Amino acid sequence: MASRSYGARFLCRRAVIVKMMCRGMTTAPQPQTQLDFLQGEPHRKHPGVTNLKTLRLPEELQAAARSIIHRAQVPRLTDRTRSLTNSLWSRKRAVENVTLRKKAVSMEKELWEKAMKKGGDIDEEALEDRIRRKVFSELRRTTYHWTPMKYDEELGVVYMAARLAGGYAAVSRALHEIKKRDPSFAPQSLLDFGSGLGTVVWASHSCWAGSLKEMVCVDSSGPMNILAERLLKGDEDAAQPLIKHVYFRQFLPVSPKVQFDLVVSAFTLSELPNTKDREEAVVTLWRKTSSYLVLVENGTKEGHQILMEARDTLLKKQEKTVHDSRPASVFAPCPHELTCPKLGRELTVPCNFQQLYQPLPLPGHNPHQTEKFSYLILTRSGPAEAETTEGVDWARLIAPVLRRTRHVHCRMCCPDGQLQHMVVTARKHSRDVYRCARSSDWGDRLPIVQTVQEDVHSDSE
Repeated sequence: MASRSYGARFLCRRAVIVKMMCRGMTTAPQPQTQLDFLQGEPHRKHPGVTNLKTLRLPEELQAAARSIIHRAQVPRLTDRTRSLTNSLWSRKRAVENVTLRKKAVSMEKELWEKAMKKGGDIDEEALEDRIRRKVFSELRRTTYHWTPMKYDEELGVVYMAARLAGGYAAVSRALHEIKKRDPSFAPQSLLDFGSGLGTVVWASHSCWAGSLKEMVCVDSSGPMNILAERLLKGDEDAAQPLIKHVYFRQFLPVSPKVQFDLVVSAFTLSELPNTKDREEAVVTLWRKTSSYLVLVENGTKEGHQILMEARDTLLKKQEKTVHDSRPASVFAPCPHELTCPKLGRELTVPCNFQQLYQPLPLPGHNPHQTEKFSYLILTRSGPAEAETTEGVDWARLIAPVLRRTRHVHCRMCCPDGQLQHMVVTARKHSRDVYRCARSSDWGDRLPIVQTVQEDVHSDSE
């Protein structure tokens, strides 16, 4: 009897001790960095998550596009849609004249040296003529022949079938990051340079319908402007526009003092013929920006390099006449303003991201597709350092996250301008960082709370 009462008391005391230990574990204060960066959000919705679920065109836009395509009765639409998609994806920049001249001089020199080594009597005039013809022939054979895209009404419809949904998905993903990270931003005016079918208007309206009061679309193609207006009216000429206060122009507003809260250029810089024109366009767009400038291009090496050229232009070059003294700062996707670490590497993939979307329900279209794109957001509000919690930096995930048993592989571009491969575990990086890593994906930002040096190393792949 006594032994049983002693055993009962022992079990009772053990239960009390375990209960006290559990209470202590749940109420023990975590490191400040772990508590702050979540900002009260669950791990799956932590502040660095910017990815969107599968996007679908607004119902009114999709219905209008289907109506226009059906009425147009474009022959071989499926084949032409596929062909145009491949052509736009593989499109490169025009070769600069300076580059061509350097290449021609180098080839001429090499051919002259070979001819001189052979010796013998040389008719220099005839040899010079042969070398020039050979150089010209070789340059024609090996140089990319860039031509501007010219859209008539029929090709505009083909472009609509090919790119309307994908373009909307890429722009929406970029704008969503501004909306999430700067919830106080409520733009009243929008400028869309190279507006095409007006996807930027629709994407901006889905984010800030309550505040936008003026949207100016600039595109040099008259047929494209007409198609964009038809989409806004639901393909009904007499109908009122589904989105109010949208104005179409073929040229940018002349006055350098006219600014817009939000300026966007999507898949347009790549259509300008040379570096000088792209640089002038970027400077002009920045001059017209009062808050955010958003640039989007294909997620190819060409698209990424074009955006990095624009980034360097706005961060490093000074305007002769300054109308707004607030300097440019990178908002996204780069977590730094140093040279892009991917540019200095040979045979590397570009810095790009992806967004799932549902294409127009047309023959030959898969029900789910992925838009791969590159983007750049600059702001006049200063660097995004204010978001950085003390002791926590935010890195950008630049590849799919590999989730394994009790650890996660993350490839990131970090605030120090380096690419890193981090293996995140709960034991070495905290439970919060680990769960955030498992909930994140390509394109999201991830908090870095470094606790063990050997878990972070330079990404040499």
